[in-house]
Amino acid sequence: MTDHSFRAGVCLEWLHLITSLYSFLYSAALGAGMLLTLPYWVFQMARHGKYRKGLAERLGRVPARLQLQGEHQPVIWVHAVSVGEVLAVAGLVQELQRRFPKHRIFVSTTTDTGQALARKRFGEGNVFYFPMDLGFAIRPYLKRLRPRMVVIAETEFWPNFLRLAQGSGARVAVVNARISDHSWPSYRRFRGLLRGVLANVDLFLAQTAEDAARLLDIGGRAERVRVAGNLKFDIPVPVAPAIIEGVRESLQRSGAEPVLVCGSTVEGEESLLLKAFENVLVQHPRAVMILAPRHPERFAAVAALLEKMSIRYSRRSLWSGQALSGGVLLLDTIGELAALYALGDIAFVGGSLVPGGGHNIIEPAQHGVATVVGNHTENFRDIVSLFQSRDAVRVVGPAELPLVLMELLANDAERRALGERASATLRSQVGATERTADELQELLARS
Repeated sequence: MTDHSFRAGVCLEWLHLITSLYSFLYSAALGAGMLLTLPYWVFQMARHGKYRKGLAERLGRVPARLQLQGEHQPVIWVHAVSVGEVLAVAGLVQELQRRFPKHRIFVSTTTDTGQALARKRFGEGNVFYFPMDLGFAIRPYLKRLRPRMVVIAETEFWPNFLRLAQGSGARVAVVNARISDHSWPSYRRFRGLLRGVLANVDLFLAQTAEDAARLLDIGGRAERVRVAGNLKFDIPVPVAPAIIEGVRESLQRSGAEPVLVCGSTVEGEESLLLKAFENVLVQHPRAVMILAPRHPERFAAVAALLEKMSIRYSRRSLWSGQALSGGVLLLDTIGELAALYALGDIAFVGGSLVPGGGHNIIEPAQHGVATVVGNHTENFRDIVSLFQSRDAVRVVGPAELPLVLMELLANDAERRALGERASATLRSQVGATERTADELQELLARS
């Protein structure tokens, strides 16, 4: 053995030792953190029912429904955290299935709402809860599924999962990757540690050039980082559920108009929106608001707020066709909001009037609906900036909200033009799904 090869071997051994030490310390810290916060998780389970579903799956019990057709059937594992990511990868999953008809594609999610939507979209036998980032929870899935490729949506940088997935022989790709303004300072602070974590990713497909630059800044390797665009621009228009025709008929029958659809609202926003709606009712007494809180555990709280404000309302889960004019339809169901935007004269997308980072404005844009958001849209900065540059969205603060709504309702031509510009902006950005699938096909060919 030459002196050069000896030194290289020693360096590799030290690198392996350091990596193992980091993994041990991370796992120990994660386990300790879970134990210390156990009372919180137990409280959330008991009080709100959160985290209870899929607990066994999260702890590593592979559900029997994940069946392969033959011991050697190739697998692609796609991970999408919640509803937004599930919607974003839906077209990609379909395209991968078309290109790789012999492969089985499984989809994991983290949240209950994401799980429910994924099962509806991809079938229960193809969907499961993502395991906790601990070796004992991850290894059973890798052993059972033996994925040839793992595709992660956006920025789920779980150190143990990435290390074990690549160590199992799978190619690992992060698609629709973005680094938000909120996350970037923290990532930069720990980029020394992140460099080793990101080394386990074979390919990053960033939404924008800025996201790609940020990935490089926190340790992504230049030869592995590319820009493919935002998959969310390619989200197909949802199939209208039965409720759409029922609500449309009720609106027409009672002469209810205009219709405001306020979606993905968070705590602190509903009171502001409902006060604005009270102003609207003064000039438009037959107006209707369709109000969809972001988190199911808040449905009851929002209903209580409506009662406190003495606003007439119906809960979607109990609604059976009653007149809606002059009141609120509280959407206390999952998976219907995207289609209901089509009924709106104006759409408001929540998480943005308060510091919540905002939510996706693409769904109302698909229907050509005039869209309004608050001024806290950091999580969707590029999409909102693009729409703003084309005068295709209104961005307001809490104080401006009532006035902007009244102005748009008073000017039919401008309101319709705003929605048309939003639809045109969306059409100009499609194509990320095909570009992403091309890159993944090339990556899989190298495995």
